[in-house]
Amino acid sequence: MRRPKTHPDLLSAARRASAEPTAAAGERKVPSKVLFNVMVQWSLGPVQVVASTEWTVHDLVVAAVRIYIQEERRPPLPSSDSLAFGLHYSQFSLQSLDPREKLIELGSRNFFLCPKAASAATTGGETDAPVNSSGCSKDVQKGY
Repeated sequence: MRRPKTHPDLLSAARRASAEPTAAAGERKVPSKVLFNVMVQWSLGPVQVVASTEWTVHDLVVAAVRIYIQEERRPPLPSSDSLAFGLHYSQFSLQSLDPREKLIELGSRNFFLCPKAASAATTGGETDAPVNSSGCSKDVQKGY
């Protein structure tokens, strides 16, 4: 019994043809929409938000608050106003993200949402000026 003659790489030509236009453009492919997980303080699970890559931090907060209220999650939020919340990289991050910053530039898809009154208690009352996320690394380098 003989093994039949086969061509193991039949799709190589199709792969090369599809790879050429992206290599010629030289640009990184960015999806039009991305799934973000926003953990709300005292909530049991994250709110999943499908967001455009053009959204800002403020847009994500608005969507997360709206979905949290729409799904009737517990515990209820202290306010339905998105300006009453700060978005952080994690529950251990003391500085809130800049509301004007683009989501695609943050480098993360998991965030922590907490009321600004609660974040003021943890940061010592500094809620008036959101800090740019790139400033966090400078503070770490200085040893704060």
